[in-house]
Amino acid sequence: METTNTASSDETLREALAAGVETWKPRVQALSEDLHANPELSFEEVRAAGAIAALLSEGGFDVTAGTADLPTAFTASAGTGDLTVALCVEYDALPSVGHACGHNLIAGASVAAALALLPHVDELGITLKAIGTPAEEHGGGKVLMLQRGAFDGVGLALMVHPVQDGVTYNPAGTTAQAVGRYEAVFTGKAAHAAAAPHLGVNAGDAAVLSQVAIGLLRQQIPGDHRVACYVAEAGHVTNIIPDHAVVPFECRAFTLPEYEALLVRVRRCFEGAAIATGTTLEITAAEPLYEPLIQDAELAAHWTEAMDAFGKDTSPAAGMGGGSTDMGNISQVIPSLHPWLSIPGANVPIHSHGFAALANTPEAYAVMFEAATALACTVAGAATNPQQRDRFVKAAYRREATIQEASS
Repeated sequence: METTNTASSDETLREALAAGVETWKPRVQALSEDLHANPELSFEEVRAAGAIAALLSEGGFDVTAGTADLPTAFTASAGTGDLTVALCVEYDALPSVGHACGHNLIAGASVAAALALLPHVDELGITLKAIGTPAEEHGGGKVLMLQRGAFDGVGLALMVHPVQDGVTYNPAGTTAQAVGRYEAVFTGKAAHAAAAPHLGVNAGDAAVLSQVAIGLLRQQIPGDHRVACYVAEAGHVTNIIPDHAVVPFECRAFTLPEYEALLVRVRRCFEGAAIATGTTLEITAAEPLYEPLIQDAELAAHWTEAMDAFGKDTSPAAGMGGGSTDMGNISQVIPSLHPWLSIPGANVPIHSHGFAALANTPEAYAVMFEAATALACTVAGAATNPQQRDRFVKAAYRREATIQEASS
């Protein structure tokens, strides 16, 4: 009888969460459409952060702006339970292609899930936080927020990410690559390109040689590693030997040791170009390191069960996914879930104009709300399972500095 009552109670809660998402659909879809129509770049998401925070405040959350000293971050909180849950809200866009990574859908799913969960925080015994995390595309907003205490006390963190059609909704075993972004600067010596070219030291040549060396290196690196670069500056007119060249670059791999080894080899390409041309070289980190993504297996099981109810493909993933996210850094220290949201009919790659258009379609919003329901059900499932709840409560994150301060 107890099992039956528990099952009935769980089903009643799932139905209530689904109804909560349904109630907020018009407002959340309007918000998502507004984000799509008004894309803002990393750390510039003033309109987006304000609109999302306003809706969460209207729904009953206590909202604090400027979390972690980031003007476009926020934290919306409700409840006082010993299990703290974070729903991550992303809303930055990409240069020239807008919301070609579907962050308007990420925001909508997390916001709808948060609003649906809000009436049940006491019943679930949770402290619920919807955390606005700017600058995922470039800048590592979550990395900075993690370092500055925005995730202190959080026992589990969740969000979703849209992808092309045909990707399984089962996140178990999937991951994302570590990525580090850098800027290589070559310094040479300017000279007249016709009257005295022999007196110059050509920084532009160093930029070209580094690209050639990286291109040749690709033959000897594993197939799942990635190196990308472009020349941002290497001269301005033809009659001056350029004395300054800038080459931004990035390295990606699925494990940190592989990433570190790749970075060493890529740095040597730049160092060799500097030696060959007689230029000096300085390489500096342009953004925080994004770490590999870890999907929590128990959270993945709750999510998969919820998506099964929508008739989605939840077959095991064929392999690891590419790309990177600063959610990886969160997942390294907090049990996390970052499932993939397959948009029906999306047969173009993300980070393209075509995908940006598809992120603003009825099909995209339909799966966004299904994802919101599944996120809410995942939280409820974790909170009501005694063994899992105990694990997540014990996993509450504390920065090392916080621990040291507490013991001093």
